[in-house]
Amino acid sequence: MERESMPFDVVIVGGGPSGLGAAIRLKQLCQQHDTDLEVCVLEKGSEIGAHILSGAVLDPRALEELFPDWAERGAPLHTPVTAERFRFLTAHNAIKMPTFLLPKVMQNHGNYVVSLGNLCRWLAEQAEALGVEIYPGFAAAEVLYHEDGRVKGVATGDMGVGRDGEPKDSYTPGMELHAKYTLFAEGCRGSLTKGLEERFALREDCQHQSYGIGIKELWQIPEAQHQQGLIMHTAGWPVDTKTYGGSFLYHLEDNQVAIGYVVGLDYENPHLSPFDEFQRFKTHPEIAEHLEGGTRIAYGARALNEGGLQSIPKLVFPGGALIGCTAGFLNVPKIKGSHNAMKTGMLAAEAAFEALAEAGEDMGPAELTAYPEAFENSWVYDELKAARNFRPAFAKWGLIGATLFNGFDQMFGHKFSYTLRHGKPDHMHTARKEMHQPIDYPRPDGVLSFDKPSSVFLSNTNHEEDQPIHLTLADDAVPIDVNLAQYDAPEQRFCPAGVYEILRDDDGGNPRLQINAQNCVHCKTCDIKDTTQNINWVVPEGGGGPNYPNM
Repeated sequence: MERESMPFDVVIVGGGPSGLGAAIRLKQLCQQHDTDLEVCVLEKGSEIGAHILSGAVLDPRALEELFPDWAERGAPLHTPVTAERFRFLTAHNAIKMPTFLLPKVMQNHGNYVVSLGNLCRWLAEQAEALGVEIYPGFAAAEVLYHEDGRVKGVATGDMGVGRDGEPKDSYTPGMELHAKYTLFAEGCRGSLTKGLEERFALREDCQHQSYGIGIKELWQIPEAQHQQGLIMHTAGWPVDTKTYGGSFLYHLEDNQVAIGYVVGLDYENPHLSPFDEFQRFKTHPEIAEHLEGGTRIAYGARALNEGGLQSIPKLVFPGGALIGCTAGFLNVPKIKGSHNAMKTGMLAAEAAFEALAEAGEDMGPAELTAYPEAFENSWVYDELKAARNFRPAFAKWGLIGATLFNGFDQMFGHKFSYTLRHGKPDHMHTARKEMHQPIDYPRPDGVLSFDKPSSVFLSNTNHEEDQPIHLTLADDAVPIDVNLAQYDAPEQRFCPAGVYEILRDDDGGNPRLQINAQNCVHCKTCDIKDTTQNINWVVPEGGGGPNYPNM
């Protein structure tokens, strides 16, 4: 069957803060100029917010620009930050860091503890009220091009294809969505964005991206232990001083606590498991006292960009642009990126609107050059410029050296012209197995620490099992011949969902890789950290994956 097509002025791939911010801004400009544009948002999750995961403490700056009356409109920002703590952890103790000594960028007065998923659901309501067409459950699987090479739009994946690649009785071909401009808001390590970066050499004049994996749980705790608006961050234990790692613990409303741990994916030890480091972290006395008597009610994981300003690629190409976390606007020391994602979506929308208004019925200029120009003149750029040395300093000098350097840099040095470079890409940092001792992680106690299967269950992850595996291998022999033989198959440990499993016969022989694709929470860590870059993450059938509530 041939694919049908639908024409739009602007198609936006991804229903997160940047994609929804762009869609809303386009429609606001239409209202202001008494015109109309056909705007569509595609979201691979089963609903808006289903795949959204963040800490999250929100800087409301971009939201206030988008909707100055957000409070009157009922935006779900119910918990202003009321108290803040920072701790350096050792195995048994916690060193208190007075918050007034923290650089201003790390302070959170005026910010809000939120569920980013719920905020996106609210943004989607505002977008639809303005006339934006939103299609959840449809994964953009292919970029379409005009004969001259300009992006023409995207095509959604076929539905009803069996594991063998053959159409089932339920087969439905994907839909083509054509647009004058296509904005890619796929989030960190977007599957289509990777192809765009290669086709248009978007990373030619920037450094490689650096990543972390963030693992999060949501807990319901006794009312007596709850302190709405309290936030705490930690550095140090359980990872060593050479491994970038840190935590967050946020008291939301309704006696709930969001707790999570981030590990930089440039770690060396192939035996390290970010999931198990997080489970071990929760047993620290300083942390356990917040969770005592509580119940874990949700779990999820997501990769995040940590490269900063020097890792942002060229933002525009013929027929489209990169916005939000797919380009990498996270402010690492601020531990926030949603406000920057939303703002860059708005900037791209303003550039697209201006180009379409000037072009009339024509296509408009190939590249939205006004967008990167606006970015370089925005507060997002200023914020990232000030933060640009934070993450590479840690990779260069470790926890102690980076703490001293960044304290000076954030107070004085970021005003100077020097910029630290990142080292090797994250996957190249992984050392061979004999260079590090295996880590003996304690067994989960089922009270504070848990295993991967029970965690994935709480993520509400579901995929149609009879579909092609969306975690593809360039070479089927590499997982055993290289990854297992040289690195002890680190994919078993860096995946936070138990997707990759080494099976053996009863006698311990015949090792083979089993991919449990139905467990995948779409964090993209495997695509980033796989030592040989043999794993390629592509979108599964639309609507599959996690379904995060209140995350």
